[in-house]
Amino acid sequence: MNKENDKKIKNYTPWESVNILISRWLDGSLTEIIDDWKWIFSYSARYKGTILFYVILGIFSTSLGLVGSVASKYLIDIITGYQVEKLSLLICVMIGSSVFSLLFNSLISRISIKLSIHVNNDIQADIFDKIIDADWLSLNAYSSGDILNRFNQDVSTVSSNAISWLPTIILAIYNFVATFLVILHYDVVMALISFISAPFLFVISQQLLRKQREYNKKVREMNSALMTFEVETFYNVDTIKSFGIAPYYGEKMRWWQRKYKDISLIYNMFQIKTNILLSVLGMIVQFVAFGYCLFLLWTHTITYGTMTLFLQQRSNLSSAFNNVVSIIPSFLGSSVSAHRIRELVDLPKEVHIPESNELDAYVADGSHLSMRDVRFAYRQDQTVITDSCLRANPGEIVALIGPSGEGKTTLIRLLLGLVQPQTGEVVIKTSNGHEVPMNAETRHLFSYVPQGNTILSGTIEENLLLARKDATEQEMIEALQIACAWNFVQKLPKGIHNPVGERGRGLSEGQSQRLAIARAVLRDAPILLLDEATSALDVTTERQVLKNIMTRQPNKTCIVTSHRPSVLNLCQRVYRVVDTKVTELDHQEAEKAAMDF
Repeated sequence: MNKENDKKIKNYTPWESVNILISRWLDGSLTEIIDDWKWIFSYSARYKGTILFYVILGIFSTSLGLVGSVASKYLIDIITGYQVEKLSLLICVMIGSSVFSLLFNSLISRISIKLSIHVNNDIQADIFDKIIDADWLSLNAYSSGDILNRFNQDVSTVSSNAISWLPTIILAIYNFVATFLVILHYDVVMALISFISAPFLFVISQQLLRKQREYNKKVREMNSALMTFEVETFYNVDTIKSFGIAPYYGEKMRWWQRKYKDISLIYNMFQIKTNILLSVLGMIVQFVAFGYCLFLLWTHTITYGTMTLFLQQRSNLSSAFNNVVSIIPSFLGSSVSAHRIRELVDLPKEVHIPESNELDAYVADGSHLSMRDVRFAYRQDQTVITDSCLRANPGEIVALIGPSGEGKTTLIRLLLGLVQPQTGEVVIKTSNGHEVPMNAETRHLFSYVPQGNTILSGTIEENLLLARKDATEQEMIEALQIACAWNFVQKLPKGIHNPVGERGRGLSEGQSQRLAIARAVLRDAPILLLDEATSALDVTTERQVLKNIMTRQPNKTCIVTSHRPSVLNLCQRVYRVVDTKVTELDHQEAEKAAMDF
C-alpha cells in the first residue's frame, strides 16, 4: 500500500471500505492487510485473558440493558393497567438492572481506558527503541514530522484497536441480534421496519458524512496553514522587526483569518443542511414506526409499554447496525497505521559490536582515531568522501577545514558511527593496540557539540546534567570554567540554577555555545568533537577554551571543524575536505586554505 492510498483509506465510508477489501482480495494484496493485523494481534495476544473478560462484561452489560428495557415495558403496563400488586417487584428489577448496567458500563470504560493506555505505552516504548536504534541513513529518509505522526497518531490508532477491535465486533453483533430478537418476539412487522430503516438511514448518512469529511479536511488544512504562518512569524519576529515589515505581516495575518472564516462558514452551513436532512429522514422513519405503533395500540394489539419498547429498541437497533458496519473502516484504518509503523520498525538497525565495551578499561590513557582509505556516499550518485585518510591521537587537536557542504559534518558522522563507509574503515584504537570499527557501542566514548544552538529550556544545571546525571555542582562549575562560561553564569541571578528559554533564549549565541561546550566537557569522554562549536566566540575566547580543554584534560583527543585561521595554530594536524578528498596540510597551507574559505 503506498502512502497516498493509505491516507485516502482513512476517509472512506464503510461501503467503500468493503469495496477496498474486495479489490485487495482480487489483486492479491489482501495479505498485506492480514500481515498488518497479525502484527497488531502480536500485541493483543499479551492481553487475551483481559480481552475475554472484557467481552463477558460487555455481553452481560448489554443483556442487562435489554432486561431493563423489557422491565420498563412491564412497569408502564402495570401502571396503565393499575396492577399495583406487581409494581414493587418491577421497580426493583428495573432499578437493579439499571444500576448493574451503569456499574458494568463504568467498569468496562475503566478497563478499556487502562488497557488502551497500557497497550499504547507498550507499543510506543517498543517503537521508540527501534526508531532510536534504526540506521541513520534509513531513518533520515523520513521527515521528522512524518516520524512523529506515525509515532503518535498511528500508534494511538493501533493501540485503541489492538484490544477493543475483537470485543467491539462481538458486542456490536450481539447487541444487534439481541435487540432485533426482542422486537421480533413482540411483533414481526415492527421488527422488519426497524431492520430495514437502520441500513437505509445509515447509507444516506454515510453519503452526507463523506462530503462533510471533505469540508472538515479543508478546514483542518486551512487551520494548519494558519498555524504554520503564526509559528513562522513568531519564530522570525526579530527578522520581521529588523526589516520593518510588521504591518505587512499584520495584513497577511488578517488575509489568512478571512480565508479561514470563509471556509469555516461554508462548512457550518453544510453541517446545518446535513443535520436538517438527517433529522427530517429520521423523523419520517420515526413517524412511520410511531404511526404503526399507534395503529397496534388502537386495535388493542399491543400495550403502552410494548409501544415504548418498540420505539426505544428501534433506535437502539439503528445504532447497533451503525456500530457493526463502522467496524470495517476501523479495521482498514488500523491496518494502514500498523503498516506505517512497521515501515519504521523494519528499518535496518545500527551496527552493534559488543566487544566495543572492552575499550572502556583503557579510557584513561586516551583513544586513537584512524580513518583509512574511506569512501562514503549517501546515494550511489552522491559520493561525499573518496579514498581518504585521517588520524587523531590523545593530547592532539585536529582541525577539519573546507567550504560548507563539502563533507566535514559527514566525517563527524563517520567518526560517531552514525553512518558506515562503503569501503575502507574508521576505527578507534586503545593504548594496548586493540582496534574496533566505529559503531553504536563506541559512541559513548565521544562528547559531541554539533552545529547550531542545542540548549534546551530549563535551568543551566538541567542542561549540564544531560551529559552526566551524577555530576556534582563543583564538577559542573569546573566544566563551566574550562568552557569560559563560569564568568557570566556566576553573575546570573540564580547562577547555575538560572532558567533559560528554548534554544537558549535569554543568552547570546556565544554564551549558548560555551554552555554546550561545558556540557560536552562534563561528559568527560576521551574524544571531543566540536562541529563549528566555537563559531560564535571571539578569537581570544575560542583559543582560551581549546587551551583549557587540552591543559586540564591532556589525554583528550579533540577534533574541530572550523573556518578560522586563529584555531589552526593550536592544532597538531589540519585536514582539508574539498572535492570529496580529505588531505593533510602543513600549517602554512592550512592558514592559506582557511583564508580562502
